[in-house]
Amino acid sequence: MSESKNNSMNQIKFIRMSLLALPLFFLTLVQCQPKTDDPVLNEEGYVKTGVEFETTDTFLLNLYRAAEKVCAGNIRNFAGRNVLIEGGGYNGVWIETQPMGGEMYAKRNITPGMNNMLYLIEFQHENGRMPGLVGFENDKPHAVWTCMGDIYFPFPALNMYYWNKKRDKAFLQKVYDAFERFDEYRWRYRDSDGDGCLETWCVWDTGEDNSLRFAGTQLNSGGWIGETPPDDPVFPVESMDYMANSYDMRMTMARISELLGLGKEKELREKAKAVQDKIIDYLWDESRGACFDRDRENRTMPTLVHNNLRLMYHNALTQEMADRFVQEHLLNPDEFWTPFPLPSIAVNDPIFRNGVDNDWGGPPMGLTYQRAIHALENYGYYSIITALGEKLLDNVGQKNFFSQQFDPFTGEFGTVDWRRDYGPTALSVLEYISRLYGIHVQEDEIWWGCLGKTYTYTQHWGGDDYKIVSENGSAKGFFNGKEIFNVSNGLRVVTDYGGKVLKIINITNEPKQIEYHANGKKGIIKEVQPDDIIVP
Repeated sequence: MSESKNNSMNQIKFIRMSLLALPLFFLTLVQCQPKTDDPVLNEEGYVKTGVEFETTDTFLLNLYRAAEKVCAGNIRNFAGRNVLIEGGGYNGVWIETQPMGGEMYAKRNITPGMNNMLYLIEFQHENGRMPGLVGFENDKPHAVWTCMGDIYFPFPALNMYYWNKKRDKAFLQKVYDAFERFDEYRWRYRDSDGDGCLETWCVWDTGEDNSLRFAGTQLNSGGWIGETPPDDPVFPVESMDYMANSYDMRMTMARISELLGLGKEKELREKAKAVQDKIIDYLWDESRGACFDRDRENRTMPTLVHNNLRLMYHNALTQEMADRFVQEHLLNPDEFWTPFPLPSIAVNDPIFRNGVDNDWGGPPMGLTYQRAIHALENYGYYSIITALGEKLLDNVGQKNFFSQQFDPFTGEFGTVDWRRDYGPTALSVLEYISRLYGIHVQEDEIWWGCLGKTYTYTQHWGGDDYKIVSENGSAKGFFNGKEIFNVSNGLRVVTDYGGKVLKIINITNEPKQIEYHANGKKGIIKEVQPDDIIVP
C-alpha cells in the first residue's frame, strides 16, 4: 500500500473515531454545565441550597455544629414567613445586620434571607426612609423608626440575586426602587447644613452603642425619630459610615441598572464618585492615613475608629487609602491588631474603654468579624481573612457559645450569658469556615477554600454539587462528581459555575510553593507571596 493511501486510511479511521467520541464529548459538556436554567427549587420557589461539612478535626467540627445550631435557632416565623433574627436578645430584623446575615445563611437556606430583605423593603416609609428594624408583636410584623440604621444591604441584596441563580429580575427591580427612594431620602434630609456630607443624628444610627466618642449626647437611649435634626451637644455628626453607605448603594444601583437594562449606570457611577470624592476631601486625613467623622460644628473628631473597615466593606476607599489604613492601623498591635484583634476603637486612643456588654467603645465585636470578610476581600487581603478566621475559630471554639463581644487582650467572652446565641458571631464562624475550608458563591464565581486539614465540604446549589476533598497536603475540587482541580494546601481557588479555574490565591501569611492541576494544565510555582493571584 502506498504511503499516501495509508495516510488517507489513517485519516478516515481518525474521523470515524472522532465521530464515535462525539456523544461522549457532548455528554461531558452537559455534565459540566450548571443547572442554572432549570434548578431544583425549595418549597418557597427559591433555589434549594444546603451544606455538608465533615472533618477529622473534632474541635473544628464541634464548633461548626454548634454555630449551625445557633443560626437555625435564630430563625423565626413572622406572619407566616421565616426570617433570620439577629439573636442574642435582639429579636428582630435589623437593617444593619440582617440583610448581611441572611445572605450568609443563603448557602444553607435562601428563604429567610430573602424575607429579611423583602420585609425591610415592604415597610419602607412613603417618604423613602427605611426602617431601622422590623420587629414582631401580637402576631404582626411592624417597623421601628428610632434609628435609620447603618445599611449593610446593597451587596447582600445583589448577591442574593446570584444565589438564586439569577432567576428573579423582579426582586432586583424591588431592590433598585427601594434604594433609589432611600438614597433620595438621605440626601433630602440628612445633609442638614448643606455641606455635601451626610449626617448621623443619634448613636443608634451607626449602632455604636455606649461608645464614649458620643459622650455628652442628651438623646434618650441613643435614638432619634423624624426628619428634623436634633438640638443636641453632639449630633448631628458628619458621618463616614453614611457617606460610604451612599457610595455603595449608588454603585450597586449602577450594577442593577446594567442587569436590568435601565441605562442609568453612567449617571449613578458619577453620583457615587462624587460621594467618594467628598469622603477623600472632607473626612480623610492624609497625615494619619484614616477617615474621621466631624462633629456638629464640623470639627474633626480625633478618635481612631474601626469604622474605616466599614468603609472598606462598602468599597468606598481607594486601594491606596485602604492599604494605608490596613498597614498603618489595622495590623498595628498598639491599635487594632491586639491579641484578639479588631477592637472598635484603637486601644491606644484616650477614650478606649474595655466594657463587658454591648460596648462599642472598645471591645472587638462579632459583628465586626462578620463585616471584615467582605471588607478585606474588596481590597485583596485574603491572608488577613485567614489570620482573623483562625483567631476567631480558635477562641470561640473554647466554649462553643457565641458572645456579642470579646476582650481584645485576652479573648474573654462578654459576661452576659443570655447573649450566647448572638447570630453575627455564629454566622462569622460559619463564613470563615467557608472561606478557609469551604465554598462560597460570589456573584458569577465560586470561591473554594483549600487552606489545609482533612475534611470534605459540599455546597448543594439548585441541583448542582460543588465539593472539596482535602487530605495529605492537597485539596481536590469536584463539580457534580467530576474532578476539576487538584492543588496544594494554603490556597483559595476561584472558578466559574461550570468549574473552570479562573485564579489561584495564596491565602497564607507567608510565601509558599504551590502546585496545581487545573484546566488540563499542571504547574509548580516556587514562591508565591501572600495574596498573590495566579492565573493557571
